[in-house]
Amino acid sequence: MSFTDKAKNKAQELTGAAKERIGEATDNERMRAEGATEQSDARAHQAGEHAKDAGRDVRDAFTK
Repeated sequence: MSFTDKAKNKAQELTGAAKERIGEATDNERMRAEGATEQSDARAHQAGEHAKDAGRDVRDAFTK
């Protein structure tokens, strides 16, 4: 996973967390839900990137 992908995923996760907290503080259910969705999307992207990295590591182990 490249550094830019990690940074984008982390930024999206933090944005989602902020939206969720603002939604909770203002009793805005829609904003809270958007924040939770953004966080889970970012975590899913990050998990996919980790899986790709693991696949590359396995491939590299067999090609050496």
